[in-house]
Amino acid sequence: MRVQDGGSEPGWKGRAVAALRPRWPGSTAVLRGLADLILPPVAHDSREATAAAGLSPDAWSRVAFLEAPVCDGCGAAFEYDGGAFAADRCAACLAQPYAFGRARAACVYDEHSRGLILKFKHGDQQQFAPLFARWIARSAADLVEAADAVVPTPLHRTRLLTRRFNQAAEIARPLARDARLDYLPDALIRVTATDSQGGKSARGRRLNVKSAFAVSESGRRAIKGRRILLIDDVLTTGATAEACTRALLDAGARAVDLAVIARVRTARELTR
Repeated sequence: MRVQDGGSEPGWKGRAVAALRPRWPGSTAVLRGLADLILPPVAHDSREATAAAGLSPDAWSRVAFLEAPVCDGCGAAFEYDGGAFAADRCAACLAQPYAFGRARAACVYDEHSRGLILKFKHGDQQQFAPLFARWIARSAADLVEAADAVVPTPLHRTRLLTRRFNQAAEIARPLARDARLDYLPDALIRVTATDSQGGKSARGRRLNVKSAFAVSESGRRAIKGRRILLIDDVLTTGATAEACTRALLDAGARAVDLAVIARVRTARELTR
């Protein structure tokens, strides 16, 4: 069942409430209510006022959220619920599993979700971060529950300078905070400034990110023997996630699971 997921407001109202909170403990709800009366929350995708800032009803209805049953290995939707007798993984994952143990995606990456994600990723609209974090928390609830720590897929420092923020980190931070998990933003680092993965073949993507990631010295201590939840924005062929996973496993992580906002519908087919 789809239930509209409200977002949070990182704008002036949020800052005002935060500034006043130390003076008047327990007044957050009252202050938020007063601020909403002055300027009602606005949907992230339009100027339409909503009960709590999130998506407008029209945008919400167009997003293809992934509901159970899904493949435990790649997060792809099964066409039917086969029951207890059926395998919990698709044929491709049974034949050749990914390096990460399990994967979940909140929705399908298509013409409806793409615009929202690109606004966040390239349009500097960071108000989407807590909304996407809640989407992932819902779709990957079992992975979050099993995790010991959350690690975002890193950007190279040159890419970070031009984009000014790491979209995976902006999602991973509130996700870890709300789940009361360790957040390890510096555990995994990108040591190579790789080309964009866009437009590359599956083989080209794998070669592009080969040896591109490493675990920092402090990261080794933080991940050793622990189950890591790796966060990224979109799962396409899985090349980036696999490269990150191998670096984490080689550095001593017990296991790595993957959670993303969206997955390309034919992600696994593109790798074969």
